[in-house]
Amino acid sequence: MADQRLTLEEVKELATEALMGAGASQINAASVAQSTYLAERDGIRSHGLMYVPIYAEHVKCGKVVGDAVPVLDQPRPSAIVVDAANGFAHPAIDAGVVPLMAAAGFSGVAAMTIHNSYNCGVLGHHAERLANEGFVAICFTHAPASIAPTGGNTPVIGTNPFALGVPNAGGGAAFVIDQSASAIAKSEIMLRAREDKPLEPGWAVDRNGDPTINAQAALEGSMLPAGGQKGFGVGLMVEILASCLAGANLSINASPFSGTSGGPPGTWQCFIAIDPEAFSSNAFHNSVTALTEAITTQDGARLPGKRRLNNQSDARHDGVWVPEELVARIKAYI
Repeated sequence: MADQRLTLEEVKELATEALMGAGASQINAASVAQSTYLAERDGIRSHGLMYVPIYAEHVKCGKVVGDAVPVLDQPRPSAIVVDAANGFAHPAIDAGVVPLMAAAGFSGVAAMTIHNSYNCGVLGHHAERLANEGFVAICFTHAPASIAPTGGNTPVIGTNPFALGVPNAGGGAAFVIDQSASAIAKSEIMLRAREDKPLEPGWAVDRNGDPTINAQAALEGSMLPAGGQKGFGVGLMVEILASCLAGANLSINASPFSGTSGGPPGTWQCFIAIDPEAFSSNAFHNSVTALTEAITTQDGARLPGKRRLNNQSDARHDGVWVPEELVARIKAYI
């Protein structure tokens, strides 16, 4: 089947209608659809419309409570805790982000944990949201186990991404770092399995611990950490902050984000917001400007996220190309 071009607004509308058709409330569907919009805008296909049929399927089978209402608590002045009630992470984050920023503005630093949660989409988008409001953002989320420890062959941590959002002096983000503990996002392996495309060497091993470029064999085996034991160490750091600190299921106990087996995964997120004005005022922005210029003035060098910015311009102007087969699968829920 051929691809068809959708505007970004059509992407958002299609995702909203499908999620509501599956049983999500309007406010929850809109929050997830906004995440889908941003992923397609930035060219991150693996987290865009490709995920909508999975989201919808999980609402219908009960892995996600589609009409969940997040519950906000603030046990201490700089501690925000949100119970996602086994619903989507996105509306729970929406519920807590304004109190988080208020607490960080008052105290200089504040943290928010989201529990009884689910996949939060592109973690960097949440970091960017905070950076756009003037906060240094450090964000963590864990996932069902898919990475074995160095020297082992049984997965114990997830891809466990972390993100850093750095504000500039003009009310935007100077740059955003978004990376996982794995050599590549698991959603990219899922995408290649669906499209029957090979993996790059060094991304995964099969169930016997042997290197593989077969995407399906990788899904049945283990992903490899980026940088060997150092990448696994980063994943453990995220596990402590996004799982242990928040009191969530460990990655080894979380049900998969794909398929219908198991109940709600019960994963968590952790967000730390830092107000630079509380520490170094204008010196922070001067230093960030000098640092970014030291990178961008070099021929061929680019800041993290530069490719996303380039994709945004094209997507806003031309829309995005989506396989007709995927559009049909999404529309089946409407």
